[in-house]
This record gives sequence, structure tokens and C-alpha cells, in this order.
Amino acid sequence: MINTDYIIYTDGACSGNPGAGGWAAIIFNKSSGQKSQRVGGEIVTTNNRMELRAIIEALESLPKASNIVIFTDSKYVINGIELWIVKWKTNNWLGSNRKKVKNKDLWQRLDILTNQFQIKWNWVKGHNGDKYNEEVDRLARDQINLNC
Repeated sequence: MINTDYIIYTDGACSGNPGAGGWAAIIFNKSSGQKSQRVGGEIVTTNNRMELRAIIEALESLPKASNIVIFTDSKYVINGIELWIVKWKTNNWLGSNRKKVKNKDLWQRLDILTNQFQIKWNWVKGHNGDKYNEEVDRLARDQINLNC
């Protein structure tokens, strides 16, 4: 990826699992220098669903064919999109345990979206002092309070 159009930080959070949840994305537009955010939540959800929603909602807000760098602290999302999804699709959305893949609806949405962009995925350790990871975590947790 030579040119980066957008840098995105995402996070999802849940109070109980399942429980009230929140998601958040911070989006940096590299050409304009603008920083924006998208947030939301659900009354009953899981942490993994919120992690996926954060990325999906961010991508859906951007022009197709953009070059994007995504930072997330979710190894579930990184491994799912970079490693597991090919086998899930081949195996009719069954995991290695031969059970239905959880969050299939969101994985399918993310799969469609990832084919519309050039994306570089980056894992960042959560709660480890990364300024924007901490900020997006706070925004996601704030959404929990709105959905309780």
C-alpha cells in the first residue's frame, strides 16, 4: 500500500457477555487532515459483535476503493479476516469444530466490504498506552452506558 487515504482505530466493548455493548471508530482522513468518529451500541450483544460492528460501520462510511490502515486490539477480528474466513466460506460457514460460525452475518458484511478497499490490518495491544486505542476504547465504553 503506497498511499493511505484513511487511518481507522476501532474498538468494541460489552458489559457482560452478552450484555449492553458499544462500538466506536476514529477515522483520520489523510488528505484533509480531519478526524471524525462513529459510535453506536446495542442493548444485548457480545464483545466480538461490537468489535466487528466498529470496523463495518467505519468502512461503510468511506469511499470505495480507498487505501485504509486499520488498527484494532481484537485478535478475533484480525485472525478471522486474515486467516479463518477463507476456510469458513469453503466449509459452508462451519468452524474447525464443525459448528456454525458465530457472527456469520457480520463476517459476511465485513467480507464484502474488505473486497471494496485496499486494507492493511494492524493489531495493537489494548490498554497499553496507545493514544488512539485508548480514546476509541473510552468512546465504545461510553456507548455501553447509553444502552444500559
